[in-house]
Amino acid sequence: MPKTYKILIISLLSLMTVYVIGTKLAAYFVDSGYNKVAQKPPYRTTAQVRALYYNLPFVADLHSDVLLWNRNIEKRHKYGHEDIPRMIDANLALQAFTIVSKTPKNMNFDHNDDKTDNITALMFATGRPPSTWFSLKERALEQCSELYQYARVSKGRLRVITNQSELKRYIKDRSVNPNQTAGFLGVEGMQVLEGDINNVQAMFDAGIRMMAPTHFFDNKLGGSAHGINKGGLTPFGAEVIKKMESMHMIVDLAHASPALIDDVLDIATRPLLVSHTGVKGTCNNVRNLSDEHLKRIAAGGGIVGIAVFEQAVCGTDAASTAQAIKYASDLIGYEHVALGSDFDGAIQAHFDVTGFPLIVQELLKLGFNEKEIAAIMGGNVRDFLLKNLPE
Repeated sequence: MPKTYKILIISLLSLMTVYVIGTKLAAYFVDSGYNKVAQKPPYRTTAQVRALYYNLPFVADLHSDVLLWNRNIEKRHKYGHEDIPRMIDANLALQAFTIVSKTPKNMNFDHNDDKTDNITALMFATGRPPSTWFSLKERALEQCSELYQYARVSKGRLRVITNQSELKRYIKDRSVNPNQTAGFLGVEGMQVLEGDINNVQAMFDAGIRMMAPTHFFDNKLGGSAHGINKGGLTPFGAEVIKKMESMHMIVDLAHASPALIDDVLDIATRPLLVSHTGVKGTCNNVRNLSDEHLKRIAAGGGIVGIAVFEQAVCGTDAASTAQAIKYASDLIGYEHVALGSDFDGAIQAHFDVTGFPLIVQELLKLGFNEKEIAAIMGGNVRDFLLKNLPE
């Protein structure tokens, strides 16, 4: 082999090695830097709380962005909010793995456009395929594929749920062997459709069963609570909602503008949910739900997931989340309230996933009984999915 070719090959191999090492380091520093906790583990509760929590038949959470970071969730980590070992330790039966495809630079709660994108650099820095550097659709499909790969190598510790039958089977199996967890896939912002109605089917085929029209900016479906115009549902958005309903895909109203929420509620024929939110009654900002929207969502058979970060609940501990849960439960009934943490969503969470017993402790202080707590901590999500996932 000519010397110049040897030098070229060695140079290319060196560059590849540097890139691989660089992506691993970048993934760690970005992930650990953005996904912090207000209170570090281990989390201490009373013996009564532990007994109640770890005997709950089904704990569920409606929102986690952990797939964004290319963290190996097969392994236990000392940073971030969750991974499979910690989920199993936390008695978490089901996690909604929600896909982030694009966020604006200098992101804020009030006024964002779609001209910039933080996620392009993250896809490159965390070693994702080149197709994800330029396509929001491919970013979604890649994250779906990664979750299925984790399930394949988990030796039965993780399942991906796509329909009612799979969920029923998993519930039965987990009653015998609780050392397993499961997830279902969602999308945070339907810009992943890239303006093509046919991509609803592509998302469904990839395993996605829940999608939110908007995230932090307005898009072709309608207005974000954090966008420029904050408008209602567009004709394309209405077409997408109808198609999703025909396929028994769940519509998530998290991050939607008030006008978009009204428009979706006006045309929806199936129950809706809000995967992660707070309520204006305890934390009044553009991110959170009004009493009127809470009532309308519940009247249609929907559920509302209460988050575990300061901007959603105006506090940095389990007590603030419990207060929002109580407010919503008093207004619309505990049967319509759930957990929607926003774990690994570039937030400071109150705690990591093993801190969920702290919410039970606070709910007991507020007078909730064991039946109500079991419903809020996961029973409501289980029952909702058993009715609304494809058969």
